[in-house]
Amino acid sequence: MPRAKKILITLTSHDRLGDTGRGTGYYLPEAAHPWKVFTDAGYDVDLVSVSGGKPTADGADISDPIQKAFLHDPKIAAQLEATPRPGQVTAGDYDAILYVGGHGTMWDFPHDQDLADLARDIYEAGGAVAAVCHGPAGLVNLTLSDGSHLVAGKNVAAFTNSEEASVGLTEVVPFLLQSALEERGAKHSAASDFTAHVVVDGRLVTGQNPASATEVGEAVVKVLAS
Repeated sequence: MPRAKKILITLTSHDRLGDTGRGTGYYLPEAAHPWKVFTDAGYDVDLVSVSGGKPTADGADISDPIQKAFLHDPKIAAQLEATPRPGQVTAGDYDAILYVGGHGTMWDFPHDQDLADLARDIYEAGGAVAAVCHGPAGLVNLTLSDGSHLVAGKNVAAFTNSEEASVGLTEVVPFLLQSALEERGAKHSAASDFTAHVVVDGRLVTGQNPASATEVGEAVVKVLAS
């Protein structure tokens, strides 16, 4: 009997915005909108976070019915109370992994080896790896079994240096995401600030900003159907 179709959504556990005294976390609409696309396409969705437990959400807008549905879905609500860590889930259970953004990702996604290993194993088994906005921070140090960077030579989109400057956080984040991906050999492309932009390169799907979240989900479903 074949296993259920499943996608894993990854959330940051980092909740402080550098030394600003402000909070951050995973960006709720970037989790909710792909979740809606995935579930509508017949996929089961699980959540994981870097440190496990209850991750902090940012950017919530409960007037958005999709965000409200995400938070009130019984399965999602239960998982959000006690997410597992990456080392506690099995790559072979999933068809794809999505790195959700939020500024917190810039501090913890790049340095979690279990998370990198999980995404590598999903990708090398023929699954898809996706990331949106600051989520591609999880791709910066993601290497394949041959030691090469997953993004090397790949076309990608991510939160741009221009967008980071426009929100006044260039000097707050530990690195500039666009620049870091380019340093790993990625071919970064960008649309105008805060407009939707999604790039698909084989089984790698990336989106530039929150406006890209739904289209990232749709692109993942198309990749998995091909």
